[in-house]
Amino acid sequence: MKEEFARIIAAIGEDPTRDGLRDTPERAAKAFQFLTKGYHQTLEEVVNGALFPSDNSEMVLVNNIELYSMCEHHLLPFIGKCHVAYIPTGKVIGLSKVARIVDMYARRLQIQENLTKQIAESIMEITDAAGVGVVIEAQHMCMMMRGVEKQNSVMKTSMMLGSFRNNPTTRSEFLALVGR
Repeated sequence: MKEEFARIIAAIGEDPTRDGLRDTPERAAKAFQFLTKGYHQTLEEVVNGALFPSDNSEMVLVNNIELYSMCEHHLLPFIGKCHVAYIPTGKVIGLSKVARIVDMYARRLQIQENLTKQIAESIMEITDAAGVGVVIEAQHMCMMMRGVEKQNSVMKTSMMLGSFRNNPTTRSEFLALVGR
């Protein structure tokens, strides 16, 4: 990857051997590997058995989880927050694991629509929840730095599964709790 970044730098008309850029290909390769580390993780590894018995059957919400991802169309970042809720049916997942699931999928080349779906389906699968709701709000550098250059645009996506899709009261409670 280091050599490819050197070629990209040369292709834009820069000298990859000049002082300020000499170590950039290696740094860029390390950064890109970190930004896409989700490809080297599995749901099972991330959750690591952190499921606990619970008789709670009320909504569990983790709000404002920061996320950083890369647009698969332009390789530019999109940055935002994710809200995840579920209705347990006998077990709950460790709190930090919800954020780790968000990170695992966000650290892949993505579109926001698919990211939202992947998170929701994974929480549903791992917890056997009665329902899952996920809302993501993000700003996309591909819209801010290039193209239409709209600095204040925010994309919002949602995915509702189970009781969040079928029960308007559950959906409304979730959306009210996340302020939407």
